[in-house]
Amino acid sequence: MIKKLSLISLFTLLPASYYYAQTTVYAYVKGQDGKPVERAEVDLEQSVDDVTADKIGYFQFVDLKPGHYLITVTKPNFESKILEFDVTADEKRKDLGVIVLNNSLGTDAGVVVIDDSATDTEDGGSSMQPTVGLLSSGRDAFQNVSAFELGAYWFRPRGVDNRFEDVMFNGVSMSKNDDGRIDFNNWGGLNDVTRYPYENVDNITPSEYAFGNLGGVAYYNTRASSYRKQTSLAYSFTNRSYLHRAMATYSSGMSKSGWAFTFSGSRRWGDQAIIDGVYQDAYAYFASVEKKFSERHSINFTGFGSPTYRASNSPNTQEVYDIMGKDYNSYWGWQDGEKRNSRIRKVFEPMFMLTDYLKIGKNSNWINTVSYQIGSDARSRLDWFHAADPNPTYYRKLPSYGLLTADEFRAQSQIDWNYLYNTNRLNLTNMDGSVKGASYSLVEDVNKDKTFNWASHFDTRLKENWKLNINFNFQNLNSDNFRRVKDLLGANYANNLNPFNNDARYNIDDENYKVKEGDRTQYSYQLHKNHYTLNVSTEIDFNKFNIVASIFSSYSEAYRNGDYRSGIAEFANNSKGKSAVYDALDAGIKGKITYKINGKNFIVYNGAFFSLAPTFNEIYINPRVVDFVTPGVKNQIVNSNDLSYIMRGQVLKLRLSGYYTTISNSTEISRYYAASSSTNSGAYNTLINEAMSGADKRYMGAELGFDVKITPTLNATGVASVGEYKFTNTPQVYSFDDQIGFRSYGKANIKDYKVAGTPQKAFSFGLKYNSPKYWWVGASANYLMDQYLDFSALNKTATLYTIPGTSDVLYDGVTPELIQQLTAQKKFDDQFMLNANAGKSFQFGKYRMGISVSVNNILNNRDYVTGGFEQGRLANFPQALEENNRGTPYFGPKLWYDRGRTFFTNVYLRF
Repeated sequence: MIKKLSLISLFTLLPASYYYAQTTVYAYVKGQDGKPVERAEVDLEQSVDDVTADKIGYFQFVDLKPGHYLITVTKPNFESKILEFDVTADEKRKDLGVIVLNNSLGTDAGVVVIDDSATDTEDGGSSMQPTVGLLSSGRDAFQNVSAFELGAYWFRPRGVDNRFEDVMFNGVSMSKNDDGRIDFNNWGGLNDVTRYPYENVDNITPSEYAFGNLGGVAYYNTRASSYRKQTSLAYSFTNRSYLHRAMATYSSGMSKSGWAFTFSGSRRWGDQAIIDGVYQDAYAYFASVEKKFSERHSINFTGFGSPTYRASNSPNTQEVYDIMGKDYNSYWGWQDGEKRNSRIRKVFEPMFMLTDYLKIGKNSNWINTVSYQIGSDARSRLDWFHAADPNPTYYRKLPSYGLLTADEFRAQSQIDWNYLYNTNRLNLTNMDGSVKGASYSLVEDVNKDKTFNWASHFDTRLKENWKLNINFNFQNLNSDNFRRVKDLLGANYANNLNPFNNDARYNIDDENYKVKEGDRTQYSYQLHKNHYTLNVSTEIDFNKFNIVASIFSSYSEAYRNGDYRSGIAEFANNSKGKSAVYDALDAGIKGKITYKINGKNFIVYNGAFFSLAPTFNEIYINPRVVDFVTPGVKNQIVNSNDLSYIMRGQVLKLRLSGYYTTISNSTEISRYYAASSSTNSGAYNTLINEAMSGADKRYMGAELGFDVKITPTLNATGVASVGEYKFTNTPQVYSFDDQIGFRSYGKANIKDYKVAGTPQKAFSFGLKYNSPKYWWVGASANYLMDQYLDFSALNKTATLYTIPGTSDVLYDGVTPELIQQLTAQKKFDDQFMLNANAGKSFQFGKYRMGISVSVNNILNNRDYVTGGFEQGRLANFPQALEENNRGTPYFGPKLWYDRGRTFFTNVYLRF
């Protein structure tokens, strides 16, 4: 009876089941080279349940009812593809065939403008360095716009600078030990092979390959077989920091014999940039060779470098800009009919890496990289001995001082190389006929690093939804630091004597104080460091939650070894030989929790609490002279949290985030030439090494980024960043100089002063049209607000208004209102910038060609100050008040202005 009922039910329901039959739709996603595109996202407009292509590029939608459908296939670094199709009632399976995604033409940021002038701290003592954040090619609208549109104007997301970013090549960190910053010059010009990071996480989001910092992690995998098989040729023309760029890249793909090769080379050159006297000639090379022994084991060799020769541009006071214009640069002058710049940076620090890739079992991978980096970074500058300052903008030469008119200043506004040579030639001998040293010379501050790294990464999938990562890193650094004579400018030799301290010998152990070209002079020392880091992270995926946790611990030991024994008695015992070892222990934890509201809406929380050991620049207050440790230096403590709502819809993609970050115990070092006073020695002029220890900062704000598809071909993007970055306490200020040694200035009254170096608020709105015929055009409007001048901490202490030798006796005339007027932090005007870009790609059989052009600051706004700092030369009330009351101050802030309208054009051919 039951069997009969079952058969009756089956045949009764069959027609209805057939009538309501639903369809499975499937396809394969491939690149233009025919290879599968893994993990491409496929959005179905009529559903909230999107899918992701698997390892062979396959995806499917099941149980689709009859009707008209639209899908969008996207993958970072590829052009999106929109496809419409119909499903009819009689189709059980519908094959959409192969969906080909073309390589993204991209905007190609092309030129990363790095202003070396900001690191010439002996000119002005700024602890701020204008930097460019990590360039991103991800899908997040805020990330893209902040990098390419706002980033062109020195905007830093959440106020975080280069010190807190991590860039890694095969697990090896590219941050420098002296200041913790990333030097993009080490791989400048290698855009083809560093365009797309293997992993790119924002802010405090945990990474699989490192614990990370505040500014995110960009991880590059240089495995030869990971690059798309092709040959690429490109040429660019620009007016930014160079004129021309030529690039060539070849990738073989993996051969049947198990070999893969990728080679890339480029050159950037030009001497007619916007800023006067700036020129550059830089080469770059990259080689990656992989040998595949089996499906489980490969070894890859990588070598890359970027020998760079580049001239710098000067910061100037507003008085100088008003006379000479915004393109003025005081670092150069004419010599034999050619422009010669005194500030040349010559850097070449090649890196060589060997990486072993091993797959263990079904679910585990072990990657080990050993690397060795050598080379030098040399920065030149003029030096003088018992002679007048050759700087054309020295304050006594400015019209405001009263010796020269504006016309006379213009007539001698560049370095007079002929005068420097003639002065040396007229002073080759003393009155008694003995040989005399140089009055003027060109010297180089040189850093030669030898760095060994071992980076080990192990990952395993414990369960289908549970992954574990373990990272171990070891670094050994030997850094040789010295000044050498580059050019005697016609003199016989240079004096290795200190003219600021009664001609004391820089090295009292060496009887010969006469130095020739190529010889070391003034300082010579080595820095040594061993650093060990262990990081463990895990990720667990549930139906509604994704949880990531990461912990780390590190230990470092560092010391200084001096070559010169100072001729200044107070420092003789602390200048030569090995210093005590400075060791530091760090630890931290990060977490990320994602709540999946549905397939398109998410809530994400990130939290981090960790410490950061001080860098060499922070440990030693003046390593050129002594091994003294900076008073009050400690590990920084970072506490950061953010909460985001994310929408990934078919039409609208959006992220709204709020963040709150505190940094405690930071130490900031500034160096500048100062005029001050002392109870022991009276008035003095000397090079000051200023340390601000125990500074606390708070970074808080909100971010909004959206990308809305107005039509299948027209997108609108918008970004808003509203932040407040400020100091929250009154840190201690110390100084060190070769006149009186250490001195404590008490507390700096900088509570509520703003962190400089970036606009604290920024807004951008853009439109982009993507034609189905592979051309696009876009424009963006950008508004930048709340940019502040970096301050001199010494001038914010009670020393400014109390009489030397007393702790509370004020100068005559001191009032709270005057103190506020003299110490107020300058805020710059808000600015509007307009950008535009366009491009077109062509397909000729197997050849693909593209051309693009981008223009920044179309309206040629020259009023935007990208960075600046107070001069710390006047540290007492009478002088500061006199300076303040001048119509045009002698020691006004030193500023950098935006370069105005810039363009970048690029054309490429790939096959």
